[in-house]
Amino acid sequence: MNALSPAHTPLDWTDLDDRAVRSIKALAADAVEKVGNGHPGTAISLAPAAYMLFQKVMRHDPADEHWVGRDRFVLSAGHSSLTLYLQLFLAGYGLEMDDLAALRTWGSKTPGHPEYKHTRGVEITTGPLGQGLASAVGMAFAARRERGLLDPNAAPGESPFDHNVYVIASDGDLQEGVTSEASSLAGHQQLGNLVVIWDDNKISIEDDTDIAFTEDVLARYEAYGWHTQRVDWTNGGTGYGEDVDALAAALESARTETGKPSIIALRTIIGWPSPTKQNTGGIHGSAMGADEVRGLKIELGLDPEATFAIDDDVLAHTRSVAERQSDRRGAWDTAFEAWKTANPQGAELLDRLARRELAAGWQDALPTFEAGKAVATRAASGKVLTALKDVLPELWGGSADLAGSNNTTMDGEPSFVPQEHATKKFPGNEYGRTLHFGIREHAMGSILNGIVLHGGTRAYGGTFLTFSDYMRPAVRLAALMQIPTTFVWTHDSIGLGEDGPTHQPIEHLAALRAIPGLDVVRPADANEVAWAWRTILETTERPAGLILTRQGVPTFPRGTEGYADASGTARGGYVLLDTEGTPDVILIGTGSEVQLAVEARELLAADGVRARVVSLPSREWYDLQDEGYRESVLPASVRARVSVEAGVAQGWRELVGDAGRTVGIEHYGASADYKVLYREFGITAEAVASAARESIAAARGGDTPGGPAKLAEGGTGDVD
Repeated sequence: MNALSPAHTPLDWTDLDDRAVRSIKALAADAVEKVGNGHPGTAISLAPAAYMLFQKVMRHDPADEHWVGRDRFVLSAGHSSLTLYLQLFLAGYGLEMDDLAALRTWGSKTPGHPEYKHTRGVEITTGPLGQGLASAVGMAFAARRERGLLDPNAAPGESPFDHNVYVIASDGDLQEGVTSEASSLAGHQQLGNLVVIWDDNKISIEDDTDIAFTEDVLARYEAYGWHTQRVDWTNGGTGYGEDVDALAAALESARTETGKPSIIALRTIIGWPSPTKQNTGGIHGSAMGADEVRGLKIELGLDPEATFAIDDDVLAHTRSVAERQSDRRGAWDTAFEAWKTANPQGAELLDRLARRELAAGWQDALPTFEAGKAVATRAASGKVLTALKDVLPELWGGSADLAGSNNTTMDGEPSFVPQEHATKKFPGNEYGRTLHFGIREHAMGSILNGIVLHGGTRAYGGTFLTFSDYMRPAVRLAALMQIPTTFVWTHDSIGLGEDGPTHQPIEHLAALRAIPGLDVVRPADANEVAWAWRTILETTERPAGLILTRQGVPTFPRGTEGYADASGTARGGYVLLDTEGTPDVILIGTGSEVQLAVEARELLAADGVRARVVSLPSREWYDLQDEGYRESVLPASVRARVSVEAGVAQGWRELVGDAGRTVGIEHYGASADYKVLYREFGITAEAVASAARESIAAARGGDTPGGPAKLAEGGTGDVD
């Protein structure tokens, strides 16, 4: 319970509120009818619930969408985008009637699903079902962590950083597996600041959900550890009435439950009071038709001939929401100013986090690794994280039950967990820093996005690279939203060895590089890891996937013996070792295979072949460089090129060119020691040197450009 948000019961619901709800029901129908497609039904039947949240319950300010004290709202049922757009219109977030009329059209502020950064007041991009609710769990995580950073000693409900995360979810959201993962973790974490309204209308595109969805959802959530309530506007099927008082009481009960997340099953009839299409799949995802829209307006007591209409006094009332909340905002401002006075260092930190700026001189804490010892890049990453823990308090994260394997635990930092769930191995508290997602990779990705979206902290989460497949929807949304979520993926190749082909990624690097806006970073040694983390943390408008080895790799002697320093990592690609004069061939490697390019260079040198070695840890960062820099690394005049990477060759042709060769693996792996696998599958220095000779010949016109196509194979690599 938040003392800065006083109770709102008994509900103050006037004729103006009733008229506003009836108006937006009609507007939902008008907007979909005009464009000819969309989802009117849920926006119509949920209009009273969404209106109550924005006009009566949530603490927010349309003039200050980034107000740190605001409650957060997530429309997990993103297909019903009008449910949110209509409230943003009513409250005055910048949407006007013309924007509603432009629903789902080119260049409008009202796309088919809500988009973060595209429309003021939209906290998160939703659409793929389940992602919104799962990310809302991350927002609730972040709210608690940020309170712990800034105001840990305040009494419950007395901190200006106490607020709630409200979610509207659909039947479809609760069918998606990602919400099961995230909701289980939310109950375990006792997230009393999370409130979900489940629109229990029992309709999806395939009509009655009884065809596929009959479980007792509230029993499931009770088992997760949630506070559960039911509000039935159908009155058990005896008659429909939008009992706003019952919903307000349920929301108040949820708000006062601080030890558990809350879910309210709101039984509605989709599209009510549409005369013939209510309670059907036809109103879920299609325009209603002119006659049905007229009938709806008649049922609502509105002019059936009027379109996109709302009375001036109604709109004036709804847009006075900030004025009506002035006492609440005033109480918050007073509390916030008192906090700033008492906590000047905290105020300075909050200001820095709000700007997404890193602490001055933080780079000085980054470790430098000495040459001569093989270090797994996952281990180097762990050392970097530990080195940064004191200078970047906003950085936090963990893994999907793989802390020891991913090296994502900062040494000595407590776990983020209710005290009663802390363990001997992982002591912690509710404000801790080390995240434990359990074996829930998909939810981990979504929760990380929610944490990053919520505020100034920077979150990372780890698992094996092969399980990035489980995370792909969340990764894609991070790229779409242009937010700096960091995904740590270790055990990056057949180099993980004995676990075999189920755990050995083959196509994953290529698949991740195919996601627009995702920085895929595969460092070659420990010092590249440090620079990779530096560059990732300095980037605020793109997510990154950090790809790390299980096995040890050489730490190159930086600045001596011809080796470049590791700062070129920040540019995505650089000349690691060069030759005198123009090279005969360029060897390009990533990650653990850069060492093979270095060894191949020596083999070629014995035959008088001059080879340049290029480390290319991030193709995305490299492509951001100017043409002059890229030409200095990969001069167009040198057509003989070889790429080496323990994955499919897809994506390398445009870099190596028509005379180039690729050394990789076009089939699944096998269970054996990693050195055996590299040898048996031909990913060796000798193979790179042989490919270099072929490429040199091809560049001189002696071979067919590009060589033969490689067939990708199924099955296990050690079985014919």
